[in-house]
Amino acid sequence: MTRTGKSVLLLGATSDIGRATALTYAQAGWDVQLAGRNLEAVQREADDIGTQSGATVSVHRLDILDSEQFEDFLAGLPALPDTVVCAVGELGEQPRAEKDVEHARIVMRTNFEGPALLLGLLAERFAARGSGAIVGISSVAGDRGRASNYVYGAAKAGFTAFLSGLRNRLARAGVRVVTIKPGFVRTRMTAGMKLPGPLTAEPKEVAAAIFAAAEAKTRRDVIYVRGIWWPLMTVIRSIPEPLFKKLRL
Repeated sequence: MTRTGKSVLLLGATSDIGRATALTYAQAGWDVQLAGRNLEAVQREADDIGTQSGATVSVHRLDILDSEQFEDFLAGLPALPDTVVCAVGELGEQPRAEKDVEHARIVMRTNFEGPALLLGLLAERFAARGSGAIVGISSVAGDRGRASNYVYGAAKAGFTAFLSGLRNRLARAGVRVVTIKPGFVRTRMTAGMKLPGPLTAEPKEVAAAIFAAAEAKTRRDVIYVRGIWWPLMTVIRSIPEPLFKKLRL
């Protein structure tokens, strides 16, 4: 395998999408920096990815809710990465979030506040260097608030808006910003859920879409991993509010 001399930072490396993405980059010859809260779990992923790919893999502890440690986290990386992929996420439980403020707070901060603040710091460094790619995994749930998951959806809507603004700001700074919307994905987070086949992607499928978008193999800035989601969400967004309130979505 030919080494590229490039590196990628995976935030949320122990998630199924994070792991699949890390392996995709490693097998393409990139050095990989894995970050997650559980350092032992991150190390296991690093060992496995290194064995499969022969890539150089480093591990780094990151609590996405502890923004005071972000500067130290970045200073501890072996190098400023060429690409960062944020696969951090917390689906949570909507019924619980409606009554439990702490649970709702964790869902909102994990999906929006923490990722946005950390990517903002990386964006400053990428802009100063004049190159880099930032990939944020958002969600179709953020396209319109629905009763079944509006706390999670609201956080993802905020993250989508943040990435859009960052992209607009950095468009002339040599930094690419990509928003990935996977739709349903077969992961541990969705285990036990009945998922519709045509709307459901596999982690490897999401990883391939991330790699292609970040490396400008496709010029789209907002990627629905399965194309069927684009017309579906266009229809859902266009439903008039009086009618939308009568639907169970």
